Amino acid sequence: MDSATALQESILDNLKSRKWRAGHRIPTERSFSEQSGLSRATVRRVLAVLKERGLITQTVGSGTYVSAHIAEALAATTDGGPAHSASPAELMSARLALEPAIIDMVIGNANSADFERMHECCNKAEAATTLEDFERWDSLLHEVIADSAHNSFISGVFRLMNQARSDAEWGTLKRRSATPERRLEYQREHRSLVEALQQRDAVRARELCIDHLVHVRVNMLGN
Repeated sequence: MDSATALQESILDNLKSRKWRAGHRIPTERSFSEQSGLSRATVRRVLAVLKERGLITQTVGSGTYVSAHIAEALAATTDGGPAHSASPAELMSARLALEPAIIDMVIGNANSADFERMHECCNKAEAATTLEDFERWDSLLHEVIADSAHNSFISGVFRLMNQARSDAEWGTLKRRSATPERRLEYQREHRSLVEALQQRDAVRARELCIDHLVHVRVNMLGN
């Protein structure tokens, strides 16, 4: 593996492991150059490839950041696998089994930075002007909650579930079932869930989580 490829794989590892999350400012070209021994021109080409794939964004005078759409961009780099072969019904069954089950771990391990990210996802979802943007921040909220358990295996499982949510069949069902009224209901449910988690109320948070997922399942699948 040449040095440029090694640098690209190193950056990808940080993105896939969620060490660098959406909005995270990554090192400068100069820093990468010093760390890898590559010229800044080569580093720039590596970053250009990642930017083209939608993994990072660059702002003149500000820096290079992990894309807000990182989950979808990473999903697009995979070849399929179990996440992309799961039906919406299978995904909802998995979510109902797994998401309430990690509530105790989230409440036990979440810190102030985790709650800030949850509120940020709620804010961005509520401000979204398109269904696609709303769904992006909706899915990221559930992933952020899972990350708050601070267990790398659980985080990996939830990233797979979010990859499944990028599947075309899921998107079609979500668009078909979406109404302004339902979106407002989801937003209220998200806020209530985050508040219960922040209050360390495991019983309430678990009830809200189950109610929300059942609500989504009924709206999308009819049962």
